[in-house]
Amino acid sequence: MKPGKIPKHLLWWGRFDPDYSRNRIIRKILHESGCSISDFKPRVSPLGGVEALLSRLKKPDAVWVPAFRQRDFHPARRYANKNSIPIIYDPLISAWDKAVYERKKFPETHWRALKLLRWEQSMFSRADLVIADTTLHAQFFVETLNAPPEKIHVIPVGAEEPLFSEQPYEASQRTEVLFFGSFIHLQGPEVIVRAAGLVPELQWTMLGNGPLLENCRNLAGTINNISFEDWLPYRELPGRIGRADILLGIFGQSPKAGRVIPNKVYQSLACGRPLITRHSDAYPAGFRGNSNDGITFVPPGDAPALAAAVRAIAGSDLPISLRCRQARLIYERCFSEEIIKKALHNALGSLQL
Repeated sequence: MKPGKIPKHLLWWGRFDPDYSRNRIIRKILHESGCSISDFKPRVSPLGGVEALLSRLKKPDAVWVPAFRQRDFHPARRYANKNSIPIIYDPLISAWDKAVYERKKFPETHWRALKLLRWEQSMFSRADLVIADTTLHAQFFVETLNAPPEKIHVIPVGAEEPLFSEQPYEASQRTEVLFFGSFIHLQGPEVIVRAAGLVPELQWTMLGNGPLLENCRNLAGTINNISFEDWLPYRELPGRIGRADILLGIFGQSPKAGRVIPNKVYQSLACGRPLITRHSDAYPAGFRGNSNDGITFVPPGDAPALAAAVRAIAGSDLPISLRCRQARLIYERCFSEEIIKKALHNALGSLQL
């Protein structure tokens, strides 16, 4: 197969979730591009190579190890070596980074941290193609995890189309500021609660569940302009976004929080709602400043700055309906499925098959 062509048949290897948005978007584009996909989900990840041998899998053009499946990489690599085919690695996150800096299971210099780092470096250095979701993640993969720079390609996560389509806008009687998420440190939900207390004239809603939810409820105390909602079915999320006026991204202060563009950002922009999130160089350079009407950046962990940004949008002479249009245009210009398709084809076309 000549460079520039996508594989005709990919083997997706690992105990992955096909309904996770990153996987679903990539697989949809591959199918639409004429690439067939076979799934191999080993019963026990470390023994995947043995199971694959016994299963007599049809030889693919390449193996794809999807998001969060570090445990499946090495058996997949051995299978790829045996069949003289390349392996594509789309980890989305670093297991070492998550364990050390997000969950704080052990310090960076602990022997377990060093062991985990070496284990993960052995994956990134041995992949034939490494996919990152942002340029900062790509840089991190190269500088920290030993990924060869010539094998890195950036493909944004995006939002599932047409589920997350542009939502019609009708101004609320009381402007609603909506956060939805899993209440983890990366998202900085406590920052949102503190900001809500500074803007009592607006309604703030926090939707979802997670480890910091109870902390947020306690922190909210007697603040009467903030409410909490349970998770709702995934297909109802676009409509819920459409009933809000201003959407919130993430406000965590960790290095990882500065490298990612979370799903909620893509989904909110795709639905056409103005978004406020923490500043990050992970975003395209063209709209990192605060001059863009569809997205506003504030310093991480800064509740007063978030409160001021929300109040500025709610009280601006510029109608929120126009900001909604600008938000959707950002999505179309930078993160749409068409953008992802071009990036994916470019990445796969770099393989010598």
